Amino acid sequence: MPASFDYYKTFYFVAKYKNFTRAANILLSSQPSVTRSMQNLESELGCRLFIRSHHGVALTPEGELLYRYVAPACERILRGEEELGLALGLHGGAVSVGATETALHCLLLDQLMIFQQEYPDVKIRISNGTASHVLTDLKEGRTDMAVVPTPFQIEKPYAVTRLRPVRTILVGGPRFRSLCAGNNSLSDLKQYPLAGLPASTMAHRFYENFFASHGLALHYDIELASADLLLPVVIHNLGLAFLPEELAAQALEQRQVFSIPLAEEIPARHICLVRHPGQPLGAASRRLMEMLVSIQKKTGEEP
Repeated sequence: MPASFDYYKTFYFVAKYKNFTRAANILLSSQPSVTRSMQNLESELGCRLFIRSHHGVALTPEGELLYRYVAPACERILRGEEELGLALGLHGGAVSVGATETALHCLLLDQLMIFQQEYPDVKIRISNGTASHVLTDLKEGRTDMAVVPTPFQIEKPYAVTRLRPVRTILVGGPRFRSLCAGNNSLSDLKQYPLAGLPASTMAHRFYENFFASHGLALHYDIELASADLLLPVVIHNLGLAFLPEELAAQALEQRQVFSIPLAEEIPARHICLVRHPGQPLGAASRRLMEMLVSIQKKTGEEP
């Protein structure tokens, strides 16, 4: 029995990028699933197509021969699928995406603006909340995908793709401007009011682990229910707060807040795309997902 087109399509992307993980991301699948498909194809054809090493994936002579025939055929079919999808699915379609405040402001809003400029007829629905709420919406089928910052917990079969890192800084209002010139440490922060999110949030866990790694306990003097309230609290001189640099950029430029240096390096967080590989998606959702995954290549982010 001839091998299915899905196998050849998977073979095409693995051979093109010499990378099983990248092929899985493009196919909106998982790396184990791609590996199984290639093992099945090799079994059906009766020859080995790939050689794996510490340097990556290489084609065998048989794989090179097959790729010369498969590549032009796949490219023509994929181009036809794309044209058909644009004709049928990206006019009057809809995309439903869940995102946290950080994910929205640091990545997703800009990408959605570009997407809507290209596909103005597509309706965009955004579900906003904490990482746990956003992921629950995804699991219960209320959204097509989720865009959330680390840390978070998600079980298989959900696939996670890191899109870009997020740099966190400590900021304070004019009342705390003198700290900008000092050599501050985490232990010094107990002298000043610190604002943050409740213990039930993943952001709280991230900073709690950061403090614990330096032998300190995290304590917020001002606890806020929503991340979008952190910056106003800092601007009004009520306390210090950890914020993604992009969220504070305009206030920093206008000198409403000031970046406070720390002796300890704040670990990087990462904005990630979370999806269910087996969930059927419309053409519009697939296109948005492709746009988001392409960010990974631009930033050099590891999957």
